[in-house]
Amino acid sequence: MKKHTPRSSFSVSKMYCALFGHNYVMSKHVTHHIKEYTCTHCGEQATTNSRGRLEVMTPKLKEINDALASVHEKKIAKSKNKINLQAAS
Repeated sequence: MKKHTPRSSFSVSKMYCALFGHNYVMSKHVTHHIKEYTCTHCGEQATTNSRGRLEVMTPKLKEINDALASVHEKKIAKSKNKINLQAAS
């Protein structure tokens, strides 16, 4: 039988980020206060938490951001519809 050795997850981009820090760019605008960011070097994702600080993206945070985004989109669409109805009167 062949023995499988675990592959190391070594990459130059991860090493760069470990030495110099991540270079985050905004990848998604969830609400006015919450945004998602992605590192240009290693691809790690982060989001803003309730205090406005960056936090590493977890599946739970991703789910929360998706729910917030859908609620925010509905709210914006409702307010635009209300404005259009007032302008037409």
